[in-house]
Amino acid sequence: MKYIEINENLKVSNIALGCMRISRLSVEELEELILKAVDLGINLFDHADIYGAGKSEELFGEVLLRNPGLREKIIIQGKCGIKKGEYDLSKEHIIMSVENILKRLKTDYLDILLLHRPDTLMDPTEISEAFSYLEAKGLVKYFGVSNMDDLQIELIQRSLKQKILFNQVQFSLVHSLLIDSEFNVNMKNIHHHKANSILNYSRLNNITLQAWGGLQASWEEGTFLNNPTYEKLNDKLNELANKYEVSPVTIAISWILRHPAKIIPIIGTTKPERLEEIVKANTFTLSRKEYYDLYFASGKTLP
Repeated sequence: MKYIEINENLKVSNIALGCMRISRLSVEELEELILKAVDLGINLFDHADIYGAGKSEELFGEVLLRNPGLREKIIIQGKCGIKKGEYDLSKEHIIMSVENILKRLKTDYLDILLLHRPDTLMDPTEISEAFSYLEAKGLVKYFGVSNMDDLQIELIQRSLKQKILFNQVQFSLVHSLLIDSEFNVNMKNIHHHKANSILNYSRLNNITLQAWGGLQASWEEGTFLNNPTYEKLNDKLNELANKYEVSPVTIAISWILRHPAKIIPIIGTTKPERLEEIVKANTFTLSRKEYYDLYFASGKTLP
């Protein structure tokens, strides 16, 4: 496993285990998954209070109780701000959410808290007050955001005493807006949009990007793996999988890891054997040609 040093006190694995789907597991199955992840070197576990309507956190907390000493070995990241029918980044909701998250996780603190989605009614002063309260009480150590652009981050950051360290955004071989727009600056085509500013802003301000949906084409289409709509991409994934003696899913994750921005893929698998496949992405590095060949195979072109 490779690690990214966020600051002198925080070092995270460059692959994280996402906990969105773990609510469907038994405690025993989840325990096996978590311990396998730790054994493979993964130390970052990504939660949100809406995952499984809180059950994902409750089950994770049961595993922590069954394994004394595990909590100190791992980094737990939580997200809040999504309510049924609305987004809420008010001071009261952020604080209440964290307190409830900690109860479900059966732990005293979160290592990292992300604001899950931008709320058009968010007041940076309220967010600052919430973060300062949570930090002073020892309930949260570090902070970040999710699904926000550069100006939203800038707006919040100017009121904070704490540094925004992470931004979790959708990114995959198919959903590649972060880099599509880099190639199409000042071009009149469908790929010209502002997403590249998220990538460049993050690199300029030492914000680590996390990629959710790393194997996803879209919400409607689901994964691009073995999807007939993406036959050319799957052919290329299989070709490179044979070359590196890994699975196509490993190649898809290695493509994310290849970018110098050190983007962390959030892996949502519930299968220990799939996790083993994925971490092999750290055992090789795609060449520049292979990186671009995969990009073209996903249906993209250069101007």
